Amino acid sequence: MRQGAYATGHYRNLLQEYGYAPEAIDARVEACWEGLFGDAPDTRIYYEAGEDMGYLLDTGNLDVRTEGMSYGMMMAVQMDRKDVFDRIWRWTMAHMYLEEGPNAGYFAWSCLPDGTRNSNGPAPDGEEFFALALLFASHRWGDGDEAPMDYGRQARKLLQACIHKGENGDGFPMWNPDNKLIKFVPNCEFSDPSYHLPHFYELFAKWAEPEDRDFWREATSASRDYLPLACHPVTGLAPEYAHYDGTPNDERGYGRFFSDSYRVAANLGLDAEWFGGDPRHGEIAERILAFFADKSPDDYRRYELDGEPLEEKSLHPVGLLATNAAAALAAPDSAHARAALRLFWETPLREGDRRYYDNCLYFFSLLMLSGRYRIWEPRQA
Repeated sequence: MRQGAYATGHYRNLLQEYGYAPEAIDARVEACWEGLFGDAPDTRIYYEAGEDMGYLLDTGNLDVRTEGMSYGMMMAVQMDRKDVFDRIWRWTMAHMYLEEGPNAGYFAWSCLPDGTRNSNGPAPDGEEFFALALLFASHRWGDGDEAPMDYGRQARKLLQACIHKGENGDGFPMWNPDNKLIKFVPNCEFSDPSYHLPHFYELFAKWAEPEDRDFWREATSASRDYLPLACHPVTGLAPEYAHYDGTPNDERGYGRFFSDSYRVAANLGLDAEWFGGDPRHGEIAERILAFFADKSPDDYRRYELDGEPLEEKSLHPVGLLATNAAAALAAPDSAHARAALRLFWETPLREGDRRYYDNCLYFFSLLMLSGRYRIWEPRQA
C-alpha cells in the first residue's frame, strides 16, 4: 500500500499531474471560495448573522444543518479563514448545541436561519466533521483562552460524548460500542456508508483523549472493512442506509444509491490522499468511475446498487460528478480517471435553489484534487 501525505508530507495535485496549469488551479480554488462565501447571489451559501456569527444555508430546504456548518468550518480552516470559522462556530454553539436531555453534548441537526430548532436530534456526520475541524483549528491557529474558542478541548469533549454517551443511561453513543461502526443517528442500530471516514478516525486516534485512542484505532479498521461490504461488487455503488453487515437497509427507499451515497467516492479519495488508501477501496473507486463513464450528468438518476436506473433524476448532479472526480485519488491509474477530472474541471459551481449540497461537494473535491485539503498537525513547541 502506498504511503499517503500523513507519512510523506506530499499532497498530490492530481489536476496539475493531469496537465492543468497551477495558476489556473489556484485561481479556481479562490474563485470557488468566493462563490460560496462571498456575495454572489447565484452561488453563495454562507451568510453573516449579527456582529460575530454566520451560517451556511441549505438553499434547497431553507434550513441550517450541522452537515453544512461543520463543512463550512472544515473549508475555513483549510483556507486559513479564522474569521469565518469563528463566526460559524459561534452560531453553532449559540443555536445548535444541546445542553439538556438524552442528546446533551451533541448538536441539533437542523435549525431555521433565525436559530429556531427544527429538531433536538443530532446527525453524526456533523459531529465527526466538527471534531476534526476543531482539532485542525487548534493546531493551525492555537486555542483561545475561553470556551468555546478553546478548539482542542471542545473537540476532545465532543469525541468523548460520541463514544461514551449511554454508559450512564444518559442517551446513546454515535458509534456502536461493540462493532465500532458509526450509526445513522444515535438511537438506531444501522449505518450510513457515507458517514464512514476512517481517515478522520486515524487522526482521532492520535489526538483524542488518551483513554479513547484505542477505540478510534479500532473504528478506523472497522470502517475500512465495512466499506467493501456496503459497496456493490460490480458497480461500486453504496446505499444511503446500510445494516452493520453492509447489506442495504431500504427503509423508505434508502437502500439505493442516491444523494448521501455520493460522498463515499470522495471519502475513498481523501483516505487515499492522506493515508495511502486500502487496495480494496481503490477497486471500489475504479468501479464507480467505470460505472459513470458512459453517463451524462443530465441523466444521472437514483440507481439500484446493481446499476439499474430508476425513474427519479439526481437532485445533485454537480455534486455527484465532483465526488466521482475525487475518487480518482484512490484510483489515479483508472482508464476513466482523466475523463472524470475533465468533466469536473469543465463544470462550474451550481446555481439555483439546490446549489448548497452540490457546491459543498464541489469545493471539497476541488480542495482534494488540488492538494489543498490538508492534515494540520499540532504546532511544535
